Amino acid sequence: MGSNDTWKVTPMKSCILVILEKRGGVILENELENPLKDMYGDYSDTELNKALMTLENQGLVHVGWISKTKRRIQKMTKEMDFLAVGED
Repeated sequence: MGSNDTWKVTPMKSCILVILEKRGGVILENELENPLKDMYGDYSDTELNKALMTLENQGLVHVGWISKTKRRIQKMTKEMDFLAVGED
């Protein structure tokens, strides 16, 4: 770690879930940027993608493309049931 690096107190995944909860369970990726920086600090696109992939693999969020450049992040509820790859 470099001299400017610090340990993050709260994992990015937890920050994303808190922000989603405050936003009614749905947010566009570009709307996530400022609140996530406020809570988590600076991050890379790679870190964000890894956190979102982990949350999606855990069944906690669903990330979907709404255009070529925009993603919609939605917190999963008990009523929602997305099929895993190969289950259709």
